[in-house]
Amino acid sequence: MSDTRLTLPIWDELASLSDDALPLLPTALLIASDEYPELDPAAYDRMLQAHADHLRVEVEATGEWPLKIAAINHHLFNELGYSGNNDEYYDPRNSYLNEVFERRLGNPISLALVQMEVAHRLGLPLEGISFPGHFLVRLPVEDGVLIMDPFNGGRPLSVDELRERARSNLGGETPDDTVLAQILDPAPHRAILMRMLRNLHGVYVERGEWDRAARSADRILKLAPKQADAVRDRGLAYLELEHLAGARADFASYLKMEPEAADAGSVRDRLIELGGERPRLH
Repeated sequence: MSDTRLTLPIWDELASLSDDALPLLPTALLIASDEYPELDPAAYDRMLQAHADHLRVEVEATGEWPLKIAAINHHLFNELGYSGNNDEYYDPRNSYLNEVFERRLGNPISLALVQMEVAHRLGLPLEGISFPGHFLVRLPVEDGVLIMDPFNGGRPLSVDELRERARSNLGGETPDDTVLAQILDPAPHRAILMRMLRNLHGVYVERGEWDRAARSADRILKLAPKQADAVRDRGLAYLELEHLAGARADFASYLKMEPEAADAGSVRDRLIELGGERPRLH
């Protein structure tokens, strides 16, 4: 049974946790709590448990894993109505898990998280795939892995379709078996959570909501402090917010971390304009 006393982790403690120890659902709700500080994590934990309990008898009576996941998908996507938000794909609510539960609308990664969590509570090792473009999920089966698209009702994807999807996001190059297998590796919890935050960062940059863009980049650094791109992105958001000291510090840190980056010259120019010293490279 799920712990109805579910509490949120502490941001400053997450970087020290291994990927295996990093809790996926509580940290996803922690991300949401930045925007919705009054959310009740235990309520959403109970909601997930109710989804799983509704399915338990049917799933336990079904022998094969593909049939078990088909029953889970039917309940989530057909009966409960979870679906991909095609009409407002870049609505930030699609990334906040409390909103996904309430509205039954989400993006690929948030819907995958709901699907994975219900499957895990029913004994199925459903894993996420940080696929280029849309996030996917995978389930081990006797003759390999079953790949599914949570944004489209958990629909299974063929190898040919996976190659085509990957090709369109890899500069037109079709991946061979080895590359495709690497792309289909399961994503660690930290990678999943960072992708959620990068999605939010991109949405807020596009909207010009620089305080939230800065927050999203900062939260990535709470999970993985050595992410140079997040340091740069936070600095750019600070610059838009006229938090010049923060921008200077982040630009200088970025150049020390990535002195040969393709955008190092432009970042260095910004730092000089802000009155920061040119960082010394060793």
